[in-house]
Amino acid sequence: SQHKSLPVFAAAVGLCSVPVPPSGLNMCMSGSATSCEECLLIHPSCAWCAQEDFGRGRSLTSRCDFSQNLLKRGCDEHFIEYPTSSINVLQNIPLSSKGSGSTQYDVVQIMPQKISLSLRPGDQTWFSLQVRQVEDYPVDLYYLMDLSLSMKDDLDTIRNLGTKLAHEMGKLTSNFRLGFGSFVDKNMSPFSYMAPKYQENPCNGYKLFPNCVPSFGFRHILSLTDKVDRFNEEVQKQMVSRNRDAPEGGFDAILQAAVCKEKIGWRKEALHLLVFATDDVPHLALDGRLGGLVHPHDGQCHLNDNNEYSASTKMDYPSLALLGEKLAENNIFLNFAVTKRLYVIYKNIRSKVELSVWDHPEDLSLSFTATCQDGNPLPGLRKCADLKIGDTVSFNVSVEARSCPPRGTDRRFTIKPVGFKDRLEVAVDYECDCGCSRNAQNNSVICSSIGTYNCGTCQCEPGYLGARCECQEGETSNMFLSACRESEGKQICSGRGECSCNQCLCYESEFGKIYGSFCECDDFSCARHKGILCSGHGECHCGECKCHAGYIGDNCNCSTETSGCISDDGQMCSGRGSCVCGRCQCTEPGAFGETCEKCPTCPDACGTKRECIECRLFNSGRLADNETCQRQCKDHIIPVETLKTDEPGAVLCLYKTDDDCVMKFTYSEHASGQSILSALKEPECVRGPDALMVLVAVVGSILLVGLLLLAAWKLVITIHDRREFARFQSARSRARYEMASNPLYKHPISTHFVETDFSMYSKSYNGGLH
Repeated sequence: SQHKSLPVFAAAVGLCSVPVPPSGLNMCMSGSATSCEECLLIHPSCAWCAQEDFGRGRSLTSRCDFSQNLLKRGCDEHFIEYPTSSINVLQNIPLSSKGSGSTQYDVVQIMPQKISLSLRPGDQTWFSLQVRQVEDYPVDLYYLMDLSLSMKDDLDTIRNLGTKLAHEMGKLTSNFRLGFGSFVDKNMSPFSYMAPKYQENPCNGYKLFPNCVPSFGFRHILSLTDKVDRFNEEVQKQMVSRNRDAPEGGFDAILQAAVCKEKIGWRKEALHLLVFATDDVPHLALDGRLGGLVHPHDGQCHLNDNNEYSASTKMDYPSLALLGEKLAENNIFLNFAVTKRLYVIYKNIRSKVELSVWDHPEDLSLSFTATCQDGNPLPGLRKCADLKIGDTVSFNVSVEARSCPPRGTDRRFTIKPVGFKDRLEVAVDYECDCGCSRNAQNNSVICSSIGTYNCGTCQCEPGYLGARCECQEGETSNMFLSACRESEGKQICSGRGECSCNQCLCYESEFGKIYGSFCECDDFSCARHKGILCSGHGECHCGECKCHAGYIGDNCNCSTETSGCISDDGQMCSGRGSCVCGRCQCTEPGAFGETCEKCPTCPDACGTKRECIECRLFNSGRLADNETCQRQCKDHIIPVETLKTDEPGAVLCLYKTDDDCVMKFTYSEHASGQSILSALKEPECVRGPDALMVLVAVVGSILLVGLLLLAAWKLVITIHDRREFARFQSARSRARYEMASNPLYKHPISTHFVETDFSMYSKSYNGGLH
């Protein structure tokens, strides 16, 4: 008899893994398998030989071995039992590209839709699936509003809410519907005013607002419709009420809006948004006991003919667990949001894909690997973020059956993108039986007519032993004893059993099971972690831990899951370390924290914190338009007027803003582990110079320089002239001739001297006178 299953491969699904024989110890032969079914459970690479005359004269467990070894040892291939895991695609409709139009009821956002798995325990099998958020997908939005007295101002502001919502959502889808409901609280003490004078008007005697309507739990007002005017009309009619305590009955209202699908009008083919508007915290489960309500919420719809919650005064408030279960069951996104941010929230919802698993069987191990838009596989992740509508992402899913359930057990589970109506249904069958078992022979002559011949071995009646049930318990001989030693000089049955009829009967142990041909193996002598055998994540086989899917190591204490190493910004260990055994080991000097997210001395520390400063203080930067600011920026930010830069351990960071100002902040780590950012309330901006003053200063400077140059030139010329004049005077004083003695000079007047004989004249004169 033969029982083999070949894998069914499908391009859209992936393929199953092929069992690889483990290195080192041969688990198959050293195990305790005395039947085909027990052999298959030891390891997915083990096979069983059902051939009658195979292995005579050897121990019974020798029929269990690797298939290639069985062939070498003479077992005919026809008699080898070696079932393998397989995958069969049952429904594989291609992904849609658009959500609205004539095909909106056939929109497909996950592929494939149905598969069946045939799993051999311990055999890890892979299949893949694709998810796409189609464009123009229908949207149903139900607006649930708190109408307690404190919400009066908010009621005035949403009179035209329908028009605003339709306008904003029209940017993303052409198929949009609106609905409306309201709530206050349970109309009973101590949650509401119950005195007779408050029955018709709980605001009686309240000076600030003397008139309001009676209190109520939840009231469904308008079913989902594409008529925006109807929504506005119903909102216009609403009046506030008044309850006694601060918390409201919002959780009652949310659950009814989620489970009363027909009355609310949720469409199966649409994205479901439930907007919850309130200004206070809601009552939780067990709060109802204050009013004598001891019956827990049953999670059912209780809207009467007037569309009011009829069980408000009969059951307690729902628990968070019940609320989450019903919201997920009905694919509803709950948003605690104000209207102006709804568009951004919707884009956020549509920018990520996350898988959830429903009805996960306990005996199945599942692990995910996401391949997002960058094409890089991310082991341990089942979600992709920062997607655009229309993007397609894929996930590889590893499945491993850890054990065999009782025969006839039906195992099914569902993989579903959060908030989608689409799902992948997975049916699971277990390859735990051998085909040769179908031909078992009771009281077979092969087994001395006192046993059942099954898959090549005899299963003897109580009190009989041997390969052919030829011995009775208690018979011993030297021949039988020698066959019970693993080797010469070794103890009989390893000192942990008795030899009977050519085989060892192993002792029972309080620690576990002793087994093997010579009682050499057990399931409790393996490595432990913190006192737990194989860390609780594996099975002990003859001294070695066989780890479950998702764990490795000698004692199976090392997880291959990496989701705990993903930082808030989506990087593995913030890009400053590596993920080892599910935990980050920081390699960047100075980095620490669970995901190495803290590192004041790292070169990129200021850059990563800058984005948080921008979005938290100034609502600007890359993170300003989505919710990742609140998710990624959990640091404690302290706005200050003056920045102290001398604090020990603090790193000064500064950057230039878009308007050429300088923003400064310090980054440090508190002893509590929290990051502290001290930032200036406003960037430092240097006032630009006045243009006229600059012009006057430039012109004045030019004139001044010109005057100075002119004065300098005049001074130089004067000095030069004086020097030249002095040189002239000096030369003149040293001249050889004066002007009068100059031989070239002749005076214009000449003087002549003549010698005369005045005596003559004297005589004459004298005589004449006389």
